[in-house]
Amino acid sequence: MSQPALDSLSDKFPHLEERLEVRQAVRKMCAKFDAAYWDRSDLDHIFPEEFFQAFAAAEFLGSLIPEEYGGGGGTTADMVAILEEVAASGGGLNACSSVHTTLLCVPSILAFGTEEQRRDILPRIAAGELYVTFGVTEPDAGTDTTKITTRAELQGDTYIVNGAKVWNTGAQRGDQVLLLVRMSTPAADERRGLGLTLMLVDLDAAGVDIRPIPKIGRNSVASCEVFFHDVEVEPSRVVGEVGQGFYHLLHSLNSERLFVAAETIGLGRAALAAAARYGIERVVFGRAIGTNQAVQHPLARTYLDLLAAAEVLGRAVAQYEARGPRAAGTLANAAKYLCSEAACAATDAAMQVFGGYSFAREYPVGRLWIESRLPRVAPVNNQMILNHIAEQTLGLPRSY
Repeated sequence: MSQPALDSLSDKFPHLEERLEVRQAVRKMCAKFDAAYWDRSDLDHIFPEEFFQAFAAAEFLGSLIPEEYGGGGGTTADMVAILEEVAASGGGLNACSSVHTTLLCVPSILAFGTEEQRRDILPRIAAGELYVTFGVTEPDAGTDTTKITTRAELQGDTYIVNGAKVWNTGAQRGDQVLLLVRMSTPAADERRGLGLTLMLVDLDAAGVDIRPIPKIGRNSVASCEVFFHDVEVEPSRVVGEVGQGFYHLLHSLNSERLFVAAETIGLGRAALAAAARYGIERVVFGRAIGTNQAVQHPLARTYLDLLAAAEVLGRAVAQYEARGPRAAGTLANAAKYLCSEAACAATDAAMQVFGGYSFAREYPVGRLWIESRLPRVAPVNNQMILNHIAEQTLGLPRSY
């Protein structure tokens, strides 16, 4: 039995009327990479190089980058629309992670990098010639970023880096990593984020050891442990002000929340479309299973949840663009939470509709189901988002 097409309900959500031209261009490109392509890539743990190069050739990688640095001069809203359509095409998080990972450094480099760094790095990212990963999370720090212990010490005129990062997406494919390191420890009366610094480190440098982490899903893009043993880094590779890296990083973190939110909406659309189609095609007891309210109601609720979450995402993007990354914290976190929860419910409802066939790899719904679980815990756990909302929005005492 062949896999059903995924039309992703592309005319059933009002927000899809916005940036329609770019959405249609993305759909056309993604149509070249069917569900079988993504199933093989995930099953065999192969980076989707053909897709990545096609994405770059279509100039989507440069959408966020200003024209003066070799990009298309687009907006965050453009990239959000692009990533939603990539996920909705059936590529899911495997497809999105292959391309969005290298874009996460762009907001921080644009805001805080030197002119030389911007002219060197950004055109190569836009062209698909430079792949930069994001090196923040550590084995013993996790969400508590201010507790990282990877250190960079200035010895003569060179920084020497020692430490380890974990869950580094794309490190095996990457060329460089935007690395958060500790250079000093803040005093008791200082902000906890002081003393951290961002720097660009070559992933093929002497002393860098990359080890993939075996995972249950999203295997097209490896997640890795990366170890640094006396790695030499020139001071010219520091991004922004020494000791302010944690605060520079926030420019990239809120955009990442928006990207992930968009991707999960797309993923949820794909799962819902597949389930609705199957509900029409699958006949049991002499009639289509979609005739039954036990099938209809969970899918209808899924549609409404995705519809509402997409509207919050749209507000978050508008605020991000109007007021800047730091001002959009509440809505960016809200969008990531609501979209990821809606997508996870959508894929679970789809699994129920497919019944036993949901576990058959001939259908993509099982892969989407596994992938939808990841955004509830990454790049930030949804419980931490609730903590943030309780403290920053509702004014409740800090709980952690």
